[in-house]
Amino acid sequence: MAGRLVRRTRVTRFAPDERTVQREDALAVEEPLEVRVGGSSFSVTMRSPGDDFDLVAGFLVSEGVIWSADQLSSMRFCAGTDEQGLQTFNVIDAELSPGTPPPDTGLERHVYTSSSCGICGTASIDAVHKATHFGQLDDETTWSAELLGSLPDRLRDHQKVFDRTGGVHAAGLFTAAGELLCLREDVGRHNAVDKVVGWALREGRLPLRGTCLQVSGRASFELVQKAHMAGIPVLAAVSAPSSLAVEHAASAGMTLLGFSRGGAFNVYAGAERITAG
Repeated sequence: MAGRLVRRTRVTRFAPDERTVQREDALAVEEPLEVRVGGSSFSVTMRSPGDDFDLVAGFLVSEGVIWSADQLSSMRFCAGTDEQGLQTFNVIDAELSPGTPPPDTGLERHVYTSSSCGICGTASIDAVHKATHFGQLDDETTWSAELLGSLPDRLRDHQKVFDRTGGVHAAGLFTAAGELLCLREDVGRHNAVDKVVGWALREGRLPLRGTCLQVSGRASFELVQKAHMAGIPVLAAVSAPSSLAVEHAASAGMTLLGFSRGGAFNVYAGAERITAG
């Protein structure tokens, strides 16, 4: 799988006061993934290959289709080949368990989802405001400000694909004791989060009480929504949140951190969970 995550290419390097040189550079691979549910196409997303079952499971949680591992009967790669006749692993069919309603056809993605935007293809803007199965998050776990300030560096220490390419986002799930439960990387920040959520679903961990999701980019409304759908009470981002992200976090009972860098951060919602010690 490592060969599918990184691809090497020749580049010409220009820099002030340096001679022009040609060298090899490493690129993060980006490929489409078609998600089918019960044999019917549901979405196409652009992603980094790898942890694809986690991605599909987390995507179905984010879309409000499932929220428990027993609702997902199976997942399998479908036949798909490239020009050399090799399996591309770019189509996954998910089977829901008997009694689990299929996705609302109104949520069907009529255009592909890019790696930069996870909700651009939704058929209706109303579908963005989904009702989570876990309701308002009343998790009473407290978090040390010192620990929360350390999470971006802990996340960065485990970003292996970023080390090679500089071209992927990361999402890491931490406990209040500082344990890293799961880390995923992807060219799409929403995909990285879906891969973490999907891992948690398949491990039977939802809702994710007592956890913090640290992400490498900004805190968009979409990422807050995904965390809410998974029952994650704390979301921390190294960059800025949007106004809608802050509003949604506050209404969901979540703690939202932004500009988490160098041990410092801003708290935009849910400051009562954080202790100064």
